[in-house]
Parts: sequence; C-alpha cells; structure tokens
Amino acid sequence: MSLLHKLQWRYATKKFDPTKDVPEEQVTELLKAMNLSASSYGLQPYEFIVVKDNNLQARLREASFDQSQLTDASHVIVIAARKTTTPKDIRAYIENIARIRDMDVSLLSDFEASMNQALAAKSLDEQLAWATNQAFISLGTLLLAAADVKIDVCPMGGFEPDRYDEILGLKDRGLHAAVIAAIGYRSQEDETQHFKKVRKHLDDITELRYGD
Repeated sequence: MSLLHKLQWRYATKKFDPTKDVPEEQVTELLKAMNLSASSYGLQPYEFIVVKDNNLQARLREASFDQSQLTDASHVIVIAARKTTTPKDIRAYIENIARIRDMDVSLLSDFEASMNQALAAKSLDEQLAWATNQAFISLGTLLLAAADVKIDVCPMGGFEPDRYDEILGLKDRGLHAAVIAAIGYRSQEDETQHFKKVRKHLDDITELRYGD
C-alpha cells in the first residue's frame, strides 16, 4: 500500500475499541519515529509523555471536555513543549552532537553561539510558541508512522493545557502540554471511519513559482 493510500486510510478516530491494546513494541516504534522528527536546529524542545493508566486517563478525560478517546484508547501521548530553551540545554545538545559525530566540540562553537543568540532574542511567550511549533511537527510524524502500521490516532487540541500540566506535573519540569494524541484501534461502531475524506482541491492551496 502506498503512502497516499495509507493517508487515505487514516482518520481522526472518534471511537476506539477499548478491548484492543497497541503492543508495547509498536508504541516504542512510534516513539522512535517521533524522535526522528525534524525540529528547528535539531533541538527537540519537547518531551513525550506516554500514558497507559486507567485512573490517570480518566483524570485527563475530565480535563478534555469528557471526550471518550482519552479512556477508550490504548495509550495517550501528550507532547509537551519546553517553556524555555536555556544555554545549558544548548550546551548539552552541542556536546551530544560532538559525541555522536566524534568531533571536537570547539568546532561547533559558532553553531552554539548562533542558537544562543536566536533563542535569547525571543521573549518567554515566543520561546513557548516556537517550541509548540516543533511539537506539532512530531505529531505529524506520529500520524504518518501510525498509518504505516495501521494504528489509529486521534490528534486532539480540545483539552485544558494548564490542567494537564497540573495532573502530569509538567510545570515543575518547565514543560507545557501542547497537543495530545490518543492511539489504539478503531471501533467498528465508529461511523466516521466510513466518511469520505473532504479536502480542498490541491490547485486551490498550491501556488507554483518555478524558474525558467
């Protein structure tokens, strides 16, 4: 099945089958795919909180306008954006690059300085907005990876981020819930799986500016 066919197959699942769990090895594969997502500078200013706990999922449901996906899905992945990216964070990233690529850290000094300068120029609100943008890229990667192995996902923005921060203890870790994704397997009772996809015509949202 081609990538386009897999994207036609996927949809924002409204009803999950609560009797079916995603195997942990497949959850790990999805997380590995998310970890390979593109991010600005490669800094990955976010963390993935994976929830599989009936009591905790019930509490998250209360903070998500009582949406059943939170408790019926196999797992809930909360993508939390880092509120600030500090020089210490950047230094740790630089040292990791040097270690993995087996190079002298001094060769990365200009790159480190440019990141520090760019992040220092942002207000706290701008830093969080920037990190949130990166978090959403990883969500897109999750949707692709899950469709590839026919795991259903419902990406969700309908929740109370501050309550999530409190429930999951994110505030003290400098994190803020950006977006969530319920993963599992669709219920046969979910009628929306049979709906035809509705998208704008590609020509209506594409402008080609090619040279000679």
